[in-house]
Amino acid sequence: MKKRRLAIRTLILLILGAAVAYTLYANFTKDDQLKVSVGQKAPDFILKDLQGHKHRLSDYKGQGVFLNFWGTWCKPCETEMPYINNQYQKFKDKGVQVLAVNISESNVAVENFAEIHKLDFPIVIDKDGQVQAAYGIDPLPATFLIDKDGKVVKYYTGQLSEETVKDLMNEIRP
Repeated sequence: MKKRRLAIRTLILLILGAAVAYTLYANFTKDDQLKVSVGQKAPDFILKDLQGHKHRLSDYKGQGVFLNFWGTWCKPCETEMPYINNQYQKFKDKGVQVLAVNISESNVAVENFAEIHKLDFPIVIDKDGQVQAAYGIDPLPATFLIDKDGKVVKYYTGQLSEETVKDLMNEIRP
């Protein structure tokens, strides 16, 4: 009887250990599985800007694209937006475009934010979160650098300084 209880307890511990090991493995590798990889073609999407115009990522082929995911509630996003706008003014005529993808917020909130910060680059809203999911975005802000051929050359997460924005835009300038 004691041997049988010991065998059952051992079996239960082995099953629990395997479950814990699998959970840890799945959590540590999910970021690698979800994110778009450097060197990979950037997933195409179509989103509308604040004026209702459609923006398709593949329409920017031949130009570098500074693809930034952000939210109005995100303080690091708010801090970096003026830097992105300043550098956009310098690089837009040199073949570098900015496409800022807001994550699921209302037009009113995004319009107010853009007006307060005097943002000039295209801002599109990912209403249903499909683009966020396709790119595996978490946390914000997140920036993808896409070259003139539509391939991801760099992925950066976290707040950017103005000097970093300048360097990144230089990197994707055709």
